[in-house]
Amino acid sequence: MTITIMDSSTATNNQEKYRKSGNNNISEVVNMDQKRRWHDVFWLILFVIQLIGVGFVLVILGVNRFKKKNRLDIDKYTYRFMENEAGLTEDYWPLYAVAGGVGTALGWSWLLLLGSRAIQMMKVSVHILTTYLAVISVLCFWAHQFFWGVAFAIGAALQFLYIISVIDRLPFTMLVLQKAVKMVWNLPEVMRVAYAFMAVMLLWMALWSFGAAGVVASSMGDGGRWWLLVVLSVSLFWTGAVLCNTVHVIVSGSLIRVSIHGGCEAASLPTNSIMKSLQYALTTSFGSICYGSLFTAAIRTLRWEIRGIRSKIGKNECLLCCVDFLFHLVETLVRFFNKYAYVQIGVYGKSFNRSARDAWELFQSTGVEALVAYDCSGAVLLMGTILGGLITGTCSGVWAWMKWSDRAFMIGSTSMLMGMILVGVAMVVVESAVTSIYICYAEDPLLIQRWDHEFFNQISETLHQRLQHRSSRAREVLTHDHLDSRIPENA
Repeated sequence: MTITIMDSSTATNNQEKYRKSGNNNISEVVNMDQKRRWHDVFWLILFVIQLIGVGFVLVILGVNRFKKKNRLDIDKYTYRFMENEAGLTEDYWPLYAVAGGVGTALGWSWLLLLGSRAIQMMKVSVHILTTYLAVISVLCFWAHQFFWGVAFAIGAALQFLYIISVIDRLPFTMLVLQKAVKMVWNLPEVMRVAYAFMAVMLLWMALWSFGAAGVVASSMGDGGRWWLLVVLSVSLFWTGAVLCNTVHVIVSGSLIRVSIHGGCEAASLPTNSIMKSLQYALTTSFGSICYGSLFTAAIRTLRWEIRGIRSKIGKNECLLCCVDFLFHLVETLVRFFNKYAYVQIGVYGKSFNRSARDAWELFQSTGVEALVAYDCSGAVLLMGTILGGLITGTCSGVWAWMKWSDRAFMIGSTSMLMGMILVGVAMVVVESAVTSIYICYAEDPLLIQRWDHEFFNQISETLHQRLQHRSSRAREVLTHDHLDSRIPENA
């Protein structure tokens, strides 16, 4: 096993070498209004085909039960799975309208309170999510829904264990989030982009919920309905992730330009900055966004959980060996799928894989990866997103339970996904600011120092401490391995 020991002086020297190597300085690249090439076109085409195909299916499924049962005579193809007549599309569509309304209200409220109550809202999300999951689990068991009860109970347990494992990191995480909120709040153009994309997502959800309501109202058995809803939910998840990451690319590209011009308070955005970022995100870089959106979220979530478990295992060598195997596997995947790729896409216009690789090599070579691994801002924002989805799903699910108890969990689970996506569009604005801060610090620390000198000192001190911590742990491992190798000789 090879262990690299890096202290703060080594990290600083590597940072200088990286910037003096073949990579262009970030300030020079951003200021160049260069023509960009199209990347990952296959995934762009695949996403568009998926969007058109699923849209067509949604219309068919919704219309088949709209105002008249089996209007398009689809039931003859599913007669083997038919159980009973469930109703009409318009019976269930208002329940999804509630989900869309609650999710939009939560997302817009988050953006409105971003400047004054954002940190308090994130703290509440961290502390209340475990309790909320546990309560829902109990309610599911009470309703004789064993599967959902177990699922939410496992979720509550994992959430609790994760919070315990990272409790010492939360002060630094909240500091980074506070500075990210400061960056975003001083850019009203960025806020308007988030509102606009939330409106676009809501329009797609109106069509999606129309088809989903038709599935719930269909005469198929529960098995057929669940499978159709799962397929439609995967499509909705990908579409939502693409829209969220499009906002990510637009916001991060704009924030990088702001940092180069002296920070949010020192100078305003160039006149066409937002429009340029929007143009690149929706044209040449859109294929890369579609590609990364398929895998990034799942890999990030798995990485957070494994890191949290790994830090609390202790001296159980057998378990540590198994977790280390998973850890290194996930770390390899992170090299090719990480959220920092979207900043590189927005700034340089690279393909997704190259952006992810370059971002990870930048962090590794400068030592900033130690800081990124210590920060839990992405997990905290995800907790807020999940909480928003749970609230949305609860509102629709309770109403559905009062009317049709056997359909409540179908409607509640899909409504929860809708709420998570809508709230996620709001949360991604802050996450974009966080990723921009780390990319700027790795590329050129002076960008952060000019923007906020006190924050620069705090983040530099934390990086120094983390590198010292890693060096001491690496020396302990080397010493332990050396002693173990000498034991047979002295025995």
